[in-house]
Amino acid sequence: MCELFGVSADRKIRINDHLRAFFAGSAEHRHGWGIALLDGTEAEIIKEPVKALDSLRIKTALENDIYSSCLMAHIRQATIGDVSTENTHPFVRSDRYGREWVLVHNGTIFDSPYLNGYRYTQEGSTDSERILLHIAERMVEGDNFEVIESIVRNITPGNKVNLLLYGGGSLYVHKNEPRTLFRKTGEGQVLFATRPLSPSGWEEIPQNTLLEYRDGKLVREGIRHGNTYVHDEEKMRLIYVDHSML
Repeated sequence: MCELFGVSADRKIRINDHLRAFFAGSAEHRHGWGIALLDGTEAEIIKEPVKALDSLRIKTALENDIYSSCLMAHIRQATIGDVSTENTHPFVRSDRYGREWVLVHNGTIFDSPYLNGYRYTQEGSTDSERILLHIAERMVEGDNFEVIESIVRNITPGNKVNLLLYGGGSLYVHKNEPRTLFRKTGEGQVLFATRPLSPSGWEEIPQNTLLEYRDGKLVREGIRHGNTYVHDEEKMRLIYVDHSML
């Protein structure tokens, strides 16, 4: 599986120490890393299909102060899709109105009729990219919370869908497996991570519930769905076998 890290704040905060702690997990999640800086009008994406701990690019970047008010990061343990730039998170797509949407995903889509058709139009071969293609295609003008909530509800049965999604100035957060996504709230800021990055202050986010954050504040919480993911070792083994034969 993969790991996620995110920041939403009402000001730019220094995140070097958080990123160092997060990227330390790439000893196990070694198939790529990526960062999306989301402070400007367009997302700034940096990513490589290499282990983060081996990346000179990360080492050099962290030697200087990094400040951001909204950021997402990802380290990849591949289940679907080979190790390549096209399959490395974050993914970025524009909707029909020209608005950018950025996604990082931790999980596996074993099957979903809502996503299968994107196999033929995506640039890479990951299930994560297909989620974002579906989101971008479904977007409408105005408030999109209910659209995103509907998509999450539709694609979660039988699948693990932990994600951070950015668009329109908001950071959307969701998980459907217990003990797999945490938050740490401070004054005007909130951090998200697959595992707590420090000894104290972290709490598990609500299960099976879409959250919307803006400028470090929770602005909307959706209706809890019942599609909790239960890890199945045999299903995971089969998906590894299927993709090792491609």
